[in-house]
Amino acid sequence: MEHPYVPRDLQLPGYVPVSLSQSTIVGVYGLSLSSSSRLSGCSPGDRATYRNSIGCSCAGGLSRDLRTSFSKVILHSLPNSKDKTGFYLAEVWKEYSKGDSRYAGRDSAIVAVEGMTAVLEGPPCLLAVYAIAKGKGYSYILQFAISLGQLYGTFVYFITAILEGDNFSASPFYYYAYYVLANSFWILIPSLIAIRCWKKICLAVQSQSQKKAHRESTGTVSSSDIGIGEDPVGAAEEIAFCRACARFGLGLYLYHEQQ
Repeated sequence: MEHPYVPRDLQLPGYVPVSLSQSTIVGVYGLSLSSSSRLSGCSPGDRATYRNSIGCSCAGGLSRDLRTSFSKVILHSLPNSKDKTGFYLAEVWKEYSKGDSRYAGRDSAIVAVEGMTAVLEGPPCLLAVYAIAKGKGYSYILQFAISLGQLYGTFVYFITAILEGDNFSASPFYYYAYYVLANSFWILIPSLIAIRCWKKICLAVQSQSQKKAHRESTGTVSSSDIGIGEDPVGAAEEIAFCRACARFGLGLYLYHEQQ
């Protein structure tokens, strides 16, 4: 059966058309976004607590990252262009492929970017939402790192499309509605989160430096003024983290060599 994607000569053996209507797919997706915002505790009228005044937009954005990342992992385990079950996530990406057919064709760059995003950013997103809800001090650093990763992945997504000719949309409508507009949020939201976290981190460091300088001038330096590099527990954690990263990188290399 002929598919609706561009380029028209894209090979999709056994292609099965989208079974759900566009309004159903978009409506359910919009409802899920609204529900995730409510579940994250983002009440417009409640701005008295840390979670709702500071963590609201961050928790909402990061929870969307989490849901989207794992949705893509599930999708890549399915033959999306051949799926006959009407599974909603498969239908979503069949429809979205009208804006970027690289998803339907399982382009290697798309599979790599989405897979790494899901594996490396999905779990930290969950941890970030927890950190925001509990008011943990490391939440800002975690959000900042996740936001940079999301921005990196989004730019790779757009740049690879440009290098390959940027001709993957079925029509201008799908190009601007699906490819441009939908993905613009993955630039806007992480950018806002990164900027806010950067300011918070800089403010905290500046405040700590001022307190340390004041205590040194008065001769009352406390143990809390000791830097991270002088903290044996912190140093041990850093070493363990570096070792874990090295093992992960070695594992990826060995897996690649076996293919």
